[in-house]
Amino acid sequence: MKKILSISLAAIMISSLAACGNSNSTPQTKAVETQAETKAEETKAEETKAEEAKEETEAAGEKAAADYHIGIVTGSVSQSEDDRRGAEAFQAEYGEDMVKLAIYPDNFTEELETTIQTIVNLSDDPQMKAIIVNQSVPGTTEAFRKIKESRPDILCIAGESHEDLPEIGSAADLVCNNDFVARGYLIIRTAHELGCDTFVHISFPRHMAYETMSRRVAIMQAACEEFGMKFVLETAPDPTSDVGVAGAQAYILEKVPEWVEKYGQNAAYFCTNDAHTEPLLKQLLEYGGYFIEADLPSPLMGYPGALGIDLTAEAGDFEKILAKVESTICEKGGAGHFGTWAYSYGYIQSAGLAQHAMNVLNGESELDDMDDIAKAYQKYSPKAEWNGSNYTNVDTGVKLGNVFLVYQDTYIMGDPGHFMGSTQVEVPEKYFTIK
Repeated sequence: MKKILSISLAAIMISSLAACGNSNSTPQTKAVETQAETKAEETKAEETKAEEAKEETEAAGEKAAADYHIGIVTGSVSQSEDDRRGAEAFQAEYGEDMVKLAIYPDNFTEELETTIQTIVNLSDDPQMKAIIVNQSVPGTTEAFRKIKESRPDILCIAGESHEDLPEIGSAADLVCNNDFVARGYLIIRTAHELGCDTFVHISFPRHMAYETMSRRVAIMQAACEEFGMKFVLETAPDPTSDVGVAGAQAYILEKVPEWVEKYGQNAAYFCTNDAHTEPLLKQLLEYGGYFIEADLPSPLMGYPGALGIDLTAEAGDFEKILAKVESTICEKGGAGHFGTWAYSYGYIQSAGLAQHAMNVLNGESELDDMDDIAKAYQKYSPKAEWNGSNYTNVDTGVKLGNVFLVYQDTYIMGDPGHFMGSTQVEVPEKYFTIK
């Protein structure tokens, strides 16, 4: 009781002193209090003014956004579904008034002038400030040059160019391609880690004329030598030729059983054309083999059709899409044999590059900054890890400041599935000079 009493007395004394201080305030104390109140009011006024300024800036940004248009040109759903879906998603997010879409012909090699005009037509819109073409098929460079002649104010951005990178880089403001150099090595390395002894590359002359694809083949072949694997080149019909998509796909369906018998169950397969992917996956699931990732990787690239699954309910949600694809792969006995990027490359290129253009137009990003490009990609692939660098011309040694090569980590589906850590692997320097 003694201790409690002493504490209580102390408390009473403190209260009394505080009361005395309040009742006997001096003029100087009152002046200090008045100054403090005035300063608080001034601070509050400044905060209010800052908040109003912020709101005005945001409103101005929204108004500015509404004052310009962004155009996205892609292939059709039959040729490049992911590219198209990404463009549609961006348009759905920002509205048809702001985002204008166009489609170049499926047979773009035979309809070059139509392809060029389809891209150029977007520049007739006086509010157009950025045009993204994904994939940038032949004719894109010429279209960009024509646009720049009359509308130099329009940002011209190329996604996944089919034309030589130095050439399109001379006409475009920005070019972003998958990293055919690093991936040429990493795909083979992944196949080796999964136990593959053979790698089968499927393509056709038109694609092999592209520097990006011919260099990647050379890198893949060199990597196979390093890892003690057999490298095989197989040719399939070009879907843009007279046989069309249906004929090209029928060829793959017919040939895969023969290839599996010839190269064995431990062979990994890779094709350079999107239309070949679905029949290839379908037959590999049936007859055996490995598929590391598509030329332009995505859980939507070939898998839905090959697996016979409906992803309508999961549309736009790549984590749910991947989960459904993965569970079906496992049900069909393909665990550990099939891979992808967790988020669609084609989808992200269309939506991400459009977002990057918007960020640049709004003054929030620098056009030729890899971190800013990755930030735009990240919006549509929140859990993915990316790596990338500027493209270096292997003939001249010149690094192009406006051309970037990018890639996402490889995901192998299973129970459970797992990332391969590809973005953390250091690619040996010698592969960057192979051509």
